[in-house]
Amino acid sequence: MADLMAVSSNPRRKWLVWFLEGLVVVIIVTGIQYWRTRDAASGEAPPLSAQLLDGGKFSLGDGPGQPLLVHFWATWCPICRLGQGSIAALAEEGRVITVALSSGSDAEVRQYLRDEGVAFPVINDPTGEIAANWGVMGVPASFVVDGSANIRFVTSGYTTGPGLRLRLWLAESEP
Repeated sequence: MADLMAVSSNPRRKWLVWFLEGLVVVIIVTGIQYWRTRDAASGEAPPLSAQLLDGGKFSLGDGPGQPLLVHFWATWCPICRLGQGSIAALAEEGRVITVALSSGSDAEVRQYLRDEGVAFPVINDPTGEIAANWGVMGVPASFVVDGSANIRFVTSGYTTGPGLRLRLWLAESEP
């Protein structure tokens, strides 16, 4: 009890304790992120060429050479639902392709998008073959691919819209 009172009465020591606790949290979160993405593709992006749910075709590398977010998600994933707005906003800028993992038929995924009121380009991956090629262990998973089709950033789990935009900007500004 005396130690607790000594820490709370010394402002410098209180800040040191907060700093160390924050550092421990950052180390833990970084370790978890590393573990979750340990098998994810890196370096040159795996091939990705497929028909979109809207009938169009997508092929990685056919675009204007700008960074692209390749986002894996699922209709059954509650964390994916939290980030849908950010993904839809980035999609309006043409910087996103999404892959619906093990989410049912094309019709079921289309119905989900209508029900949720979101619109972004979707490749359906009902068997998980595309996700396996990219080393996706869980959803949501996001890959930022630069204009030369190299993976620059991989995240697994919830990521904020500003965080995704920052990663896209960094991939654009890298030589």
